[in-house]
Amino acid sequence: MPAKAISPALMQELAERFKALGEPARLQLLMALRGGERSVSELVEMTGLGQANVSKHLQQLHQCGYIRRRKDGTFAYYAIADEHVFALCDV
Repeated sequence: MPAKAISPALMQELAERFKALGEPARLQLLMALRGGERSVSELVEMTGLGQANVSKHLQQLHQCGYIRRRKDGTFAYYAIADEHVFALCDV
């Protein structure tokens, strides 16, 4: 079967998405979110990571499209936006 042609822009996007999964802290956050929507403070408690660190990694996961963010007053809640990420993690 011939390989599917991938544009340079799509290759760049794929590389960024895979790079995001190359950080253990981001994988830890994804696994914590696998159980449902969580606030930043809940994620800090669940992972043992510092709040600044959690926020930084959540931003990267959000930019890659793995998670979505919902604001409620001064609180931000995060949830999985692309369940396909777990197919990669489960492999």
